[in-house]
Amino acid sequence: MAIDHHPSRPASPRHFLPTPGLPGAGLPSDRLAQLAARQAFVTLKTSFLQAVDELTDQRIDWLRRQLRAAEEPSDLWLLRAPVFAALAGAESERRQRRQALRRSLESLFPDSEPPTSGFASF
Repeated sequence: MAIDHHPSRPASPRHFLPTPGLPGAGLPSDRLAQLAARQAFVTLKTSFLQAVDELTDQRIDWLRRQLRAAEEPSDLWLLRAPVFAALAGAESERRQRRQALRRSLESLFPDSEPPTSGFASF
């Protein structure tokens, strides 16, 4: 491909934005967004691990391994049901752990709770 260096015509501008799918540094706002998303994930993962921290059961060991291996928020989202099942019970401490975990989930998945009204739209 020949490059046209005609003096009367300016060179076309080049775009140095990373092409989707190709590695690149990205814009500062992209990096900040990625950093914020990663921090939110780490905070949620920590909340999950703290929720099951003092539970004792052989199944809890499996659940802890799954939580530690989670790499994406969706991994944690899929593990929420087993964690809440492990935290089932009327004990005050377990209830507090469930509430704390719900708050953490709502911070990353704001529409995760069903509406509180008795009627649902179809």
